[in-house]
Amino acid sequence: MAPILVTIALFQGLVLGVWPDDPLGLLAGLIAILIGLTLLVRGLEMSLFPIGEALADAMARRGHPVWLMGFAFALGFGSTVAEPALAAVAAQAASAMVADPDFPATEAQLAALTVQIRYGVAFGLGLALMLGVWRILKGWPLIWFVLPGYGVIALIAALTNAPFVAVALDLGTAATSAINIPLMLALGIGLASSLRSRNALVDGFGMVVIASLTPMLLFLAAAFLLVPGG
Repeated sequence: MAPILVTIALFQGLVLGVWPDDPLGLLAGLIAILIGLTLLVRGLEMSLFPIGEALADAMARRGHPVWLMGFAFALGFGSTVAEPALAAVAAQAASAMVADPDFPATEAQLAALTVQIRYGVAFGLGLALMLGVWRILKGWPLIWFVLPGYGVIALIAALTNAPFVAVALDLGTAATSAINIPLMLALGIGLASSLRSRNALVDGFGMVVIASLTPMLLFLAAAFLLVPGG
């Protein structure tokens, strides 16, 4: 966190010339962040990552394709629901939608919308991991998925100024963060390594970009189909 703190302090003091009103409270918050992040990363290294890697390796080496696809979906869905970055972006996106006069909603609808966004994106990422596993099994080039997918998103962004386009881009990025990226890579690399005709470096990577792309497309499709004027 040192580079972030130095940057904020320089701009706060030298550029803006304004210092926080409650420096002790700010310091306590920073200490809490450091402790929380340290415990989070250490806990992931000790428990979730080894379990995920072992399961991914076992499923890739012994699992039937149907079970492997089911495991990929469950892994993607579960890890994305637990992703704190996605939870934060979903809550902010729902709040912004409710504040928009073209999208009126109550507080109860706001809470429901936040949950719908989180679980919808998680569902999309589960499908993305299934697609990534199928790509590795079939040996299809990654470019077949990346160029058309981002091409569609770029075309939509060029043709409309709908706010859901920007929301979709942020949700797709937030869905692939600290918790699920190592699990996705473990699944892709483990599967590619277990297949003699595949290369772990060439075929094992690429899961993350597909996982980021698919929720964007699904969210945009849902927005334009379900939201009036979306």
